[in-house]
Amino acid sequence: MERTVDRRAEQGLVVGNGVTGNAVTGNAVAGAQGDQPATRAAADPGRRPLVVARDGRVLDEIRRHAAAVDCDLVLVPDLDEAEPYWRDAPLVLVDEEVAPSAQVRPRRSDVVLVCGGKPPQSMWRRAFLLGAREVVTLPDTDGVLLTSLADVVEEPSADRGRVVAVLGGRGGAGASVLAAAVSVCAARSGGRSVLIDCDPLGGGIDLVLGAELQDGARWPDVRVQGGRVAMSALDDALPVTGPSDGPVSLLSCDRDGPGPAPDTIEAVLRAGVRAGRTVVCDLPREPGPCGQSVLTIADLVVIVVPAELRACAAASRVLERIGDAHSRTRVLVRGPSPDGLSARDVAGGVGVPLLGWLPADRRVAKTVERGSFNPRRRGPLDTAARAVLRQVVAT
Repeated sequence: MERTVDRRAEQGLVVGNGVTGNAVTGNAVAGAQGDQPATRAAADPGRRPLVVARDGRVLDEIRRHAAAVDCDLVLVPDLDEAEPYWRDAPLVLVDEEVAPSAQVRPRRSDVVLVCGGKPPQSMWRRAFLLGAREVVTLPDTDGVLLTSLADVVEEPSADRGRVVAVLGGRGGAGASVLAAAVSVCAARSGGRSVLIDCDPLGGGIDLVLGAELQDGARWPDVRVQGGRVAMSALDDALPVTGPSDGPVSLLSCDRDGPGPAPDTIEAVLRAGVRAGRTVVCDLPREPGPCGQSVLTIADLVVIVVPAELRACAAASRVLERIGDAHSRTRVLVRGPSPDGLSARDVAGGVGVPLLGWLPADRRVAKTVERGSFNPRRRGPLDTAARAVLRQVVAT
């Protein structure tokens, strides 16, 4: 079967939901002004943040940040008009210009006072009278504003997501294939998984899953400003691929263009964790700044090592580069061994605990080449993937 790796995606700007065509922007604030309002009155006001503000800089900034996370707002000009919405709004943002000089009743949580610069000393008394849990000063602490709005739109999952980092002990060890299998296995188990390619020189992990022609964002299309991106925006933009019983959201490097930046990949990982996803990252053997960001967050690091003496020596060098993640690292040994090395021999030589043994399976290489990746249930690759998932739950 002939396969091509040429893909051309059309680009188009959509402001307000954080998605720019096939590009994902975590703080897509540009363009959300004037004749393109970033917010609209909600059909159910109780489910949207209440903004008490008059026209001006503060209201413009709130609107722009709301646009970044696709957040509808209820807008009123003063506290008197806020009364019908005050109790039920999930978040209240109050412009410093309308902050009260007397105590507000009833008191409630989740009130944020927003200032268009360094607040005067008198503003702290007004924040107390308002019952504000926080004072945001623009632009110095606008990240608090963005996070507060994003948490309303995308309520964190009750189940915390997990991050698994996979890398090879030597070149060609099979780390990318294992990472893809772990993602498919997590989806087959009833969860939702995200497979993230962290190696811009790896050719694109979308080729492993036969998704190189599928529309959707790749890393060159992803830009995050403000350190936050909503999982819902990623869901809208990323291709979903893999077998029908194990669909995977995929964020791959492309055949050209840059790979992920450290702050961008951190925002994507944290979005997955907030949403309760299993996030699997395919790392290069030289992690670099981007890989180090992943390793800092990862719950489990799996190093795939062929049962060969030279591979053990190479894996030991790789382990020197993963820093504090060493204590969260396990070795998966890939057979066969040309000289009878056991899995325990390899783990002892590398110097990290053993996760399991992955026998050779020629059918896997064929399915990857043909673009039909589909690990057999209970097959060697699926068994190894399930061992990884059991370990990450146990950590």
